[in-house]
Amino acid sequence: MGTKKKALALAFAGAGLIVLAILIVRLIAGSAVSIRGAVVTSDTDPARELPVADVEVTVIGGPAVDPVRSDASGFFTIPIPLQRRVRGGLPVTLRFHHPDYQPLEFENVGGDELCIAHLTPVVRTAPGSDPRREVTIANVVARYSINTTSIVNVGSAVKTFEVVNIANVPCKGHRPCSPDGKWKAAIGSAVIDADPGNEFHNARVSCIAGPCPFTRIEANNLSSSSRTRTLRVSALNWSETATFLLEAEVYKEVTSDVLRQSYPLVFGQALTFTLPAAAEGVSIQAELDKNPIVFPLGPSLILSWANCQVQVNKDQTRVYRCELKPDYRFS
Repeated sequence: MGTKKKALALAFAGAGLIVLAILIVRLIAGSAVSIRGAVVTSDTDPARELPVADVEVTVIGGPAVDPVRSDASGFFTIPIPLQRRVRGGLPVTLRFHHPDYQPLEFENVGGDELCIAHLTPVVRTAPGSDPRREVTIANVVARYSINTTSIVNVGSAVKTFEVVNIANVPCKGHRPCSPDGKWKAAIGSAVIDADPGNEFHNARVSCIAGPCPFTRIEANNLSSSSRTRTLRVSALNWSETATFLLEAEVYKEVTSDVLRQSYPLVFGQALTFTLPAAAEGVSIQAELDKNPIVFPLGPSLILSWANCQVQVNKDQTRVYRCELKPDYRFS
């Protein structure tokens, strides 16, 4: 009986291992790795290896995978199913195609490797053009505007108020009284409104007439650092009638467009510049055969003499890259 039980236990264990192996194989077959990489122009100078966008990347000699295209930074990613034993140690071949570059096949690409493809530009001449005649591009400047907010002084406010009182009248505990509680006093106040959209700066109040030594400024919101639309102040007087002057400058918040410039970096046949996230109305000013012209880029990034693309970074700053078309060159 003991031998039969052991044999039965081994049979169950073996069956369990077989089932586990089948599950593992199915799990591996249904999962995938991703081949990631970037496409740049081919150049001996790394500073001239600019990203190439909209490159079609196709897997050949491997599992059926839909082609992908590189983005504005040249980045691409291809999910590869782990079928036909295509894994990190069993690489595939990638084909890169773009009409402006020579086709490229990148062999032995594994799922655990970064694939950096260097494409060689195709030298073309525009139909009907004279190859001896090239338009020179010089003094390129990127122009843009940014909305800025500033505080502008639009006037001042002045108001006088009196605190009427009779001197030398005993207080006898009937408030308000003088600070020592001996004499009857009076309190006067004033309020000024700056109107909607305005605010007061540098507010101040002073006694300008009457027995000022026997007065005191009471509650107020005239802090030197405060900016408020409404000023409120009160004064205590325990002598004869006194006059006070309340003054402040009136400021208004104004929004305006400030024009700024950025000078692109030129490498070979391409230029690059970056703009802040708040930049608007982007245009490029350049001299074409010594004739200064302003070219609005617009959302479509259309230039008559270059092909442009833009990459948006995580902080929303933007990287613009423009490559010259045939028959154009930088001076």
